[in-house]
Amino acid sequence: MIGALIFFSVSVYFLVIFYKNAFKKLPNFPPGPPSLPVYGSYWIILAAAKNNLALACKRIGSWYNTKIIGTFVGKIPTVIVNDPELIRDMLHKPELDGRMDITLGRMRAYWKRLGLFFTDGFFWHVQRRFSLRYMRDYGFGRRDETLEQVVESEIKEIFDIRLNGPKNDAEKDMVKGDLVYMPHFLATPFINGILHVVSRMTLPREKYGYVWELAKGTLLFQRSSNDLGGALTFTPWLKDVMPNYSGYNDLKKGHQYLLDFFTNLVKEIMSTFDSSHPRHFLDEYIRQMKKEQNEKRSTYSVEQLILTCVDYMFPAATAPQAVLAMLLERLVMQPELQDRLHEEVDRVVGSGRLPNLDDKIKMPFTEACIREQMRMDTLVPLGVPHRATEPTTFHGYNIPEGTMFTANYPMLHKDEVIWGDPEVFRPDRFIVDGKLDVSKDKSLPFGAGRRLCAGETYARQTMFQVFAALVQNFRVERAPGSAPMPAPRMQGIITTIPDYWIKLTPRH
Repeated sequence: MIGALIFFSVSVYFLVIFYKNAFKKLPNFPPGPPSLPVYGSYWIILAAAKNNLALACKRIGSWYNTKIIGTFVGKIPTVIVNDPELIRDMLHKPELDGRMDITLGRMRAYWKRLGLFFTDGFFWHVQRRFSLRYMRDYGFGRRDETLEQVVESEIKEIFDIRLNGPKNDAEKDMVKGDLVYMPHFLATPFINGILHVVSRMTLPREKYGYVWELAKGTLLFQRSSNDLGGALTFTPWLKDVMPNYSGYNDLKKGHQYLLDFFTNLVKEIMSTFDSSHPRHFLDEYIRQMKKEQNEKRSTYSVEQLILTCVDYMFPAATAPQAVLAMLLERLVMQPELQDRLHEEVDRVVGSGRLPNLDDKIKMPFTEACIREQMRMDTLVPLGVPHRATEPTTFHGYNIPEGTMFTANYPMLHKDEVIWGDPEVFRPDRFIVDGKLDVSKDKSLPFGAGRRLCAGETYARQTMFQVFAALVQNFRVERAPGSAPMPAPRMQGIITTIPDYWIKLTPRH
């Protein structure tokens, strides 16, 4: 009897403590769900919509009748912004420009804080400024004739594989008769484009198998983590206890492809380095690294160089192809879009050459289709989380230093006030008097503010080249026996659809 009474008393005590902690709030912090032990509100968010965290955040906002959700993810105070204008304010607030120091960031960087995605402060400013300054000299972030020619050459190569047939086993995995394997079939123009910028080299067709392995590995990484970092962020010991179930092994395997590739490339470049004759971005970085090798505050290192290359290649190896894979699916479902695209490219370019960036201004519908696809299926629904670098306020709420901030981009991209009919795929919303009007595009597929994706210009230019050339030369059709469309959206770090075969029928 006494034992039962003691057990009851202890149970009540812990229940009271649990209840107090669950509903304990920081002073003047936004409203939101209760916080559970260890994981905070993480499981509540998953329960709201497990396979779509952006939808889960929308639902939680409606539960608490708030556009700014305050909660805990693990022990980290977290703010989720569910309103278009507030998202813009968040992205332009300097004290919210930090990045979270999480397991996902360290596991891919020798268990250090390196690279550009997950660093901030002085280190990030120096490294980002230097990389953009010198990569721009080699064609990144601006119009560059040499880079444009590289992309065009890569487009011609993959078209040749489709039109004249595969030459090796790797190509046979990508092309079977009139079918091509999406999204990886389109990877080489994007990957070799970035490789050309950093090293002035490209991988030739006989090594395309390796290019596709890079694309597949990087996409495996993208799909193996959800937007808030997953349980590994809060309980990193899961990587040792259950490496498969926690997703750690897939994350590690997926990232290792790019890490190994650039480790070997940097080693090769350093063996032929001549400080008096820089050949490309890698040489520029190595020269600066050697110049500062005796400075205590230097941020330059071989490991950082490798991670910088990885961080520029990482989105290029997956994101544009994911967008185009979903856009081609759209063309199959709405063939009238193809008719307009074919008319436009035939009128502007004809069939004697591939479209180039000079044609872009004359092909508003082609560009509008790409923009509408990025609005319709937000590529990075919750972005890469920001961090408050100092105590601050946000629309009347007190924000402690270290608070994680997440923007729910679909709330912007599907807002009825802005778009009118957000669930309708309507590229003409961006066209006024027959011309593309970028002021009509209120979407933020690349973010905004100082954390704006550095690869926006490269991605937009290369996607146009690839997509315009594709619709110029082929009609896109459903593969026999293929799965119903639209395919389910897979939410990892980015939005993707399952890999699929699609039929490309030559137009000329």
